[in-house]
Amino acid sequence: MLLFWPFTVVGRTVMDWVDHLGAGTIFLFSALWQIFRRKQLLKTVGQIYYIGARSITIIMLVSLFTGMVLGLQSYHALVQFGAQGAVGSLVSLSLIMELGPVLTAIMITARAGSAIAAEIGIQRISEQIDALQTMRINPLRYLVSPRISAAIVSFPLLTAVFDLIGIFGGYISAVGLLGLNGGVYMHSIKTYVVMSDINNGFIKAIVFAVIVATVCCYQGYFAHMRKDSHGAQAVGLATTSAVVLSCVLILVSDYVVTSLLI
Repeated sequence: MLLFWPFTVVGRTVMDWVDHLGAGTIFLFSALWQIFRRKQLLKTVGQIYYIGARSITIIMLVSLFTGMVLGLQSYHALVQFGAQGAVGSLVSLSLIMELGPVLTAIMITARAGSAIAAEIGIQRISEQIDALQTMRINPLRYLVSPRISAAIVSFPLLTAVFDLIGIFGGYISAVGLLGLNGGVYMHSIKTYVVMSDINNGFIKAIVFAVIVATVCCYQGYFAHMRKDSHGAQAVGLATTSAVVLSCVLILVSDYVVTSLLI
């Protein structure tokens, strides 16, 4: 029996992953169906404010310094080949196609996603979700659907803000600090950035929105069913799992979406 113990552990782990994947998929589509029910608009607007508007400060701060670092590194790399005129296109394409959607999703996960998982988890262990079911209120429609729809709206908008502020940060580094001609910087952006690049970045943002909202809501919603803990500790572990799993899935899905779009 000891000979087959490693295979037993691997098999049990794979089965648990498949079980959670199936449950998460059903959870997502059940919540998406509830988006189109009545009286969802007001809840969705409130979540857009919480997920989107309240995240804009940290998004702008991170994007500014990301763009400045990109501008600095790109200039010193390209000047060795006499191609410093391409700094603008390198900064903008890096932000629009890759760093903008990914870093925006990770920052929202850290700020809003963790709070969503903790809030729903507390509602679960304090039996507030059971009370909703007793009053014949669908918990998915009341708690999950507004957050998913708000994430789908907020992520692309915040990604656009991240891209614009990041490009401005690259301008500060390359033009303001290193002396690159400002017209050359902007002309390279206009020449090499096309609409398909922007669309690809927004597609990634929508995919990340669905992943983050689903994972965070799922972890909080089923916090009471965790096998490793219970009560308040289960909420803490569910919140940690939500953030870690969301960040991992963001990076994995980023590769998958990029390979499909290229």
